Amino acid sequence: MSVLDAVIKPMHPEGRRFVAIAAAVTVLLFLIDEVPGLVGVALTVWVYYFFRDPRRAVPQREGLMVAPADGVVSQIEVAPPPPELGMGETPLTRVSIFMNVFNCHVNRAPAAGEVVAVAYRPGRFFNASLDKASEHNERNSLRLRLEDGREIAVVQIAGLVARRIVSWVEEGQTLRRGERFGLIRFGSRVDVYLPEGVAPQVCLGQTTIAGETVIADLARKLPPCAARLE
Repeated sequence: MSVLDAVIKPMHPEGRRFVAIAAAVTVLLFLIDEVPGLVGVALTVWVYYFFRDPRRAVPQREGLMVAPADGVVSQIEVAPPPPELGMGETPLTRVSIFMNVFNCHVNRAPAAGEVVAVAYRPGRFFNASLDKASEHNERNSLRLRLEDGREIAVVQIAGLVARRIVSWVEEGQTLRRGERFGLIRFGSRVDVYLPEGVAPQVCLGQTTIAGETVIADLARKLPPCAARLE
């Protein structure tokens, strides 16, 4: 990989119109003065950077679950999955990954499986790092049936800045591990509800890479991850 390839990443098509708008505003700002024009250039570059969609090396070992989002593990809690998915009220381990406005916001399937249900629910826009965001914020939820019959939930949650959740999947569709399934615009969170009895292999404060970081192992019974932040 060249240095240029390491810096310049592909942009997801969802971002094209936003970059075009930012570029048009930049032209108008340059007509006013050079200083605001340069601010517009910085804004345009940031918009492009926000919608970047780099290729990822998805681990292929059987049973692995990968992170659905770039970001930081902000919560590991036990909670029932969203009721609109019809998965019952049994509490499951929930791993929450918070994405700030500088993270890549393309979301990827944590495991291979069939999309059993897709449920969108409007809501509020609390800071996505807060506990109440899972319950009260706008969200889009996926129920995935894995190849071994177990099920997981993946929930896209809008944050304080985000106002638009995008999902490209439909019920009955089959996803590959690490496959792109949606994005959230401008700061948000993704929750993953692990199958009963599966321990997370990430820790609070850990940085994750969508499609690459292993968050759980379905094939082996492992203890929860232990780490020390330094």
